[in-house]
Amino acid sequence: MFASYVVDTDVMVAAFRSSLGASRRLLLAALERQFELLLSVPLILEYEAVLTRPLHLAARGLTRAEVCRVLDDLAAIAQPVHLGSRWRLRLTDPDDDMVLETALSGNASAIVTFSQRDFATTAGNFHYRVILPATAVQQIGRSNP
Repeated sequence: MFASYVVDTDVMVAAFRSSLGASRRLLLAALERQFELLLSVPLILEYEAVLTRPLHLAARGLTRAEVCRVLDDLAAIAQPVHLGSRWRLRLTDPDDDMVLETALSGNASAIVTFSQRDFATTAGNFHYRVILPATAVQQIGRSNP
């Protein structure tokens, strides 16, 4: 079974800021199409807004153009998710609503995030999974020998 994931912004930040770790491996796996990355317009715009903040650019010595190039590559390979109707969500962090909306509208296998508690409050109501980047990488490895 081919996994489809929505990746939270915190995982994208970790992937850009460090060349080590599961977040970076997940980003590379997305670009190599080892799983289906689900993206909505609000989510890709959130990635851009956060990843191009001066503190994140300075952490790796990246330029805005370099970050945008990677985001363009992600958008090119991702499965677009159109957010038809707005869900009435009540997550602790309102910025997480777009992540959950993308996951629900795109019928994602899971949301990949470090913010496990933020999504746990509604997981039972909407029947979705919330996993860490390391878990996603392990699952991809099992399905792509």
